[in-house]
Amino acid sequence: MKNYSHRLVISALFFFLSSLSASAAEPLKLHAAGSLKAALSEVAVSFENTYKTKVVTKFGPSGLLTTAIADGETADVFASANMAHPEKLAANGWGGPVVLFARNQLCALAQSDISATTDNLLDTLMDKNVRLGTSTPKADPSGDYAWALFQKADAIQKGSFATLSGKALQLTGGPTSVKAPEGRNQYGWVMDENKADVFLTYCTNAVSAQKEVQSLKVISIPENISVGADYGLLVRNGASPEAWRLAMYILSAEGQKILKKYGFETAAVEKGE
Repeated sequence: MKNYSHRLVISALFFFLSSLSASAAEPLKLHAAGSLKAALSEVAVSFENTYKTKVVTKFGPSGLLTTAIADGETADVFASANMAHPEKLAANGWGGPVVLFARNQLCALAQSDISATTDNLLDTLMDKNVRLGTSTPKADPSGDYAWALFQKADAIQKGSFATLSGKALQLTGGPTSVKAPEGRNQYGWVMDENKADVFLTYCTNAVSAQKEVQSLKVISIPENISVGADYGLLVRNGASPEAWRLAMYILSAEGQKILKKYGFETAAVEKGE
C-alpha cells in the first residue's frame, strides 16, 4: 500500500505528544463523517483507555457538520469524508493543516432481485425501471462522489450524467433526510424499506448494510467509472494538546489498524498486517 510522504513527521509528532500530560479539563469533541462512526467510535474508546481522556463524538454528513462548525458549534477535531470540507474550514482560519488519513471507495448496494454485476452495472443504473438511490450532494460527500461517477459515465456513454443525476433519489445525508431507527444501519434500513433498487454508497457502508440485511448484494464499481474518496482530518486552532494527541492517535499505527479493520484504506498499516 502506498505510504504517505508525511509518515515520518507524523510519527515524530505522535511521540512528542505522547510526552504531554494525559489529563484534560474538558472532554475532547470529535466531529466526524457518518461513514466513520463504527471505526472512530472504536478509536475513541481505545484513545480513552490509553490516555484517560474522555472523547465526545458527533457523527453526521460532513457537509452539514462543516456548516455547523462554521456557524460556531464547538469541535476540537474534525474528520471529514472528503478533503474539501476541512480545507474550507482551514481557509477560513478554523484550523489546519488538513491531513489525508484514510481512503474509501464507492460501491453499489443492490436488492437481491436486481441482476447487477460489475460488468453490467452502468447499464443497470441507466435502466429506467431501476430506482437509483444516493446520498445528498453538497451536504454529504457520498452524494458528491456519486455525481462524480455520473460524470465519468457520461464520458463513456453520452447523456449518462443527465439521466443518472435526473433519476437519482437523494435518500440520505441531507438536512431533511429520514434517519434510520436507533441501532439500524442507515443504508441497510433504506434498502430494507425498499426505497431503492440500487444505492451508491461507500464500500464500508455497503458491507455494514449487508451484515444487517444479508439478502443485499455488494457490487464493485467498474474501474472506468470508479470513484475514490479521500478523508481529511484537521484540529481546531487553539485546541488543547490533548486534541492534537487525538488527531495523532487517529494517524498512528493503532488508529490506522482500527480504520483498516472497518474496510478503509490506510497508510500506517502495511499490507498483510
